[in-house]
Amino acid sequence: MNVITIRPASPLDLAALQAIGRKTFKEAFAANNCEENLAAYLEDGFSKEKLEAELRNENSKFYFALQTNEIIGYLKVNMGDAQSEKQDPDAMEIERIYVLQQYHGKQVGLLLYEHALAIAKARKAPYMWLGVWEENPRAIRFYQKQGFVEFDQHIFQLGEDAQTDILMKLNLTV
Repeated sequence: MNVITIRPASPLDLAALQAIGRKTFKEAFAANNCEENLAAYLEDGFSKEKLEAELRNENSKFYFALQTNEIIGYLKVNMGDAQSEKQDPDAMEIERIYVLQQYHGKQVGLLLYEHALAIAKARKAPYMWLGVWEENPRAIRFYQKQGFVEFDQHIFQLGEDAQTDILMKLNLTV
């Protein structure tokens, strides 16, 4: 049995983060977006400079999912002023949960989500929130199953294409 582990990423993991980020994003969205817009986003959104700054931001944390020392997915969470939309400074954003396509359906995304939930609870965040593309019904269903509800939307710029993300949140206060 191949056990999946989760470990924090550090600035020393920059190249690995860039590789898994680009690969999983392309796998997730290439079929539904033009090549030029996808290439522009992959170049900018996963540039070494941008990822290095995010890795060094104390309010952003990355975690790798590994199986037999191979990175098979990752998680990015944001707190405070690192949140991509102005929210409660005590809230926590799940900015990214991405898993290699060959591992879809193997509970890797759920493990990463549960890791994010544990972080939010340890921080006593009042809620977690995220943005999910309106054209990604699989992800929307996943988050609904976890108890997330829609509360707003925003524009996600993919190259020259302005796409709508549904903002969802999960209340963590009892």
